[in-house]
Amino acid sequence: VQLQAFGGGLVQPGESLRLSCAAFGSTVSINVMGWFRQAPGKQRELVAVFTLTGVTNLADSVKGRFTISRGNAKNTVYLQMNSLKAEDTAIYYCNALTMGMSYWGKGTLVTVSS
Repeated sequence: VQLQAFGGGLVQPGESLRLSCAAFGSTVSINVMGWFRQAPGKQRELVAVFTLTGVTNLADSVKGRFTISRGNAKNTVYLQMNSLKAEDTAIYYCNALTMGMSYWGKGTLVTVSS
């Protein structure tokens, strides 16, 4: 499975950004897709996940601001980020889980700054 992420950039506090992640290869084996992020000097943390059965889970720090969804082409997942804050600045990584493996995309940088 290969993952390709799009949509990072520089925005001001309060603005929105949408990240996209497309999976290629053995996508039929994917059970969960989601997003993690890593801010400078911090550990990588879960942002949001979307399971094959449609269950979603969001980190407390982004609840009410971020939404994760799956595209009609089920190998695509989106992260809609609203009301962005400076503390959301990080490299965002797309992740996909199969029965036995975890796959990572290269990451896309989101910078929230005035």
